[in-house]
Amino acid sequence: MDKRGFKQADLIRMAADRGSKLGKSQVSQYVSGKTLPRRAVVQLLADILEIEPFELTGENRAAEHEPASAEPATAAGPAAPAPATADDAAVPAPATPATPDGADAPATSAFTPSSPAMPDPPERAEARPAAAFPEPRTFADRSTSSSHSEGNIMSENIRTFKKSSKLDNVLYDVRGPVVDEAARLESEGAHILKLNIGNPAPFGFRTPFEVIQDMRDQLPECEGYSDSRGLFSARKAIMQYAQLKGLPNVSMDGIYTGNGVSELINLCMQALLDTGDEILIPSPDYPLWTACATLSGGTPVHYRCDEQADWNPDLADMEAKITPRTKAIVIINPNNPTGAVYAKEVLEGIVEIARKHQLMIFADEIYDRLCMDDAEHVSIASLAPDLFCVTFSGLSKSHMIAGYRIGWMIVSGNKRLGEDFMLGVNMLSNMRLCSNVPAQSIVQTALGGHQSVKSYVVPGGRVCEQRNYVYEALNAIDGITAVKPKAAFYIFPKMDVKKFNIRDDEQFALDLLHQKGILITRGGGFNWPEPDHFRIVYLPPMDVLHEAMEDLAEFFETYRQR
Repeated sequence: MDKRGFKQADLIRMAADRGSKLGKSQVSQYVSGKTLPRRAVVQLLADILEIEPFELTGENRAAEHEPASAEPATAAGPAAPAPATADDAAVPAPATPATPDGADAPATSAFTPSSPAMPDPPERAEARPAAAFPEPRTFADRSTSSSHSEGNIMSENIRTFKKSSKLDNVLYDVRGPVVDEAARLESEGAHILKLNIGNPAPFGFRTPFEVIQDMRDQLPECEGYSDSRGLFSARKAIMQYAQLKGLPNVSMDGIYTGNGVSELINLCMQALLDTGDEILIPSPDYPLWTACATLSGGTPVHYRCDEQADWNPDLADMEAKITPRTKAIVIINPNNPTGAVYAKEVLEGIVEIARKHQLMIFADEIYDRLCMDDAEHVSIASLAPDLFCVTFSGLSKSHMIAGYRIGWMIVSGNKRLGEDFMLGVNMLSNMRLCSNVPAQSIVQTALGGHQSVKSYVVPGGRVCEQRNYVYEALNAIDGITAVKPKAAFYIFPKMDVKKFNIRDDEQFALDLLHQKGILITRGGGFNWPEPDHFRIVYLPPMDVLHEAMEDLAEFFETYRQR
């Protein structure tokens, strides 16, 4: 690639020109050497780079010129061997040592039975797939005989284990290839400012002492499993919180605790989606929603959020994307990555769409206690007593305890509509036994006690003031614009792609990382379709943010993507 002046984006584009699709994450894994491409992909890359495939794989070129089969036997000679089957090709034939008188003797080893193997019955042989074993992978400059040096078996036929193809279309760039590159740079001694993930603790935000004290006092009672839904005290506190938010028809048996909201999102997608089922998810989104829907066999369909309307959902686009296979709508409010807080009339419009098309609603509300500028958060479930709704929240952000891993989901509204779905949720909940019991033990204290987060989000509070500064600093950079967030820790600025010649937002993120040591998450990581946005976390202290914004302004003064 270096010799030809190619970047990863060039490989993806040239593959598309040939009618083939390569994912950004796939190419990044290939280039870093973490994943070996399948043979068809190796051939495609070799064609693009105008080289031989063995130059990519390290295979011995001589193997390409070996005769396909032995010369046919003459009438006087021994009978020709039977053609190898797929199974024969996968297992190397054992050597046959000669006896003292020159006759061949049967060989035995730890891998070869001393007596002939029993052939498969015809019906079993026919049922067995032709490729029962993966194609052999060969390595250059290695002996073809077995070797156990350094704990490895070196052989011409080594079975390797590849990731599941289910992951081919799964994306999670909040911790993806750019983060891997940042880790490599850190290992070489570089200092990296991590503005890519909403993790409060490293930036000096502390858990309320009362919460820590209560967990410490209750640890002796938290050594066993809890009910799979969660501790009674935790679920009771969550139920009371839901009632204060106006959620209708909430009961203890419809509340589940989880190891963060992330676990519960995955659980719900597995319980709901069959192959080909569709689910509406915002763009930009929190990428776990799209990833979990994909892993569950479903088809994520993204409706657009409108930057010109303070990142509120485009209801016309949402409804236009509903088909007979659509099962549910996902709402992320307050939104990550934009920081938008949806107005009540927008939520009412979404409820009407769900009602009209008989859809269930998933509401991700993990940032509901981090609203600023007098923005009022309204739970969409409170507006939909006749619909089946699942609402998610937790303590990771509001109480600055992301590492404790405690979240919950609340089932509300017309529960009859989701009875069968809830059987699936119960089954999956039982399979994981329970969520983190020590973290559950502090839910009652956290929800019922002093809400220290309020001091952060009022004027003069740390989160509010840092939000204000970053918003103003970004908009002061020529070619950058940003909508002011109303909640959470994030801002989602837009770049002038013509001014900066940006065609690949992952390459932009890598360039910023290499030149300024700043780690951000590209817009494509949130399933935003254009390469013109990125997300910044404004949790670091003000002095660090000042330095970061100065570095960012300096970077954009001269940046043009090559």
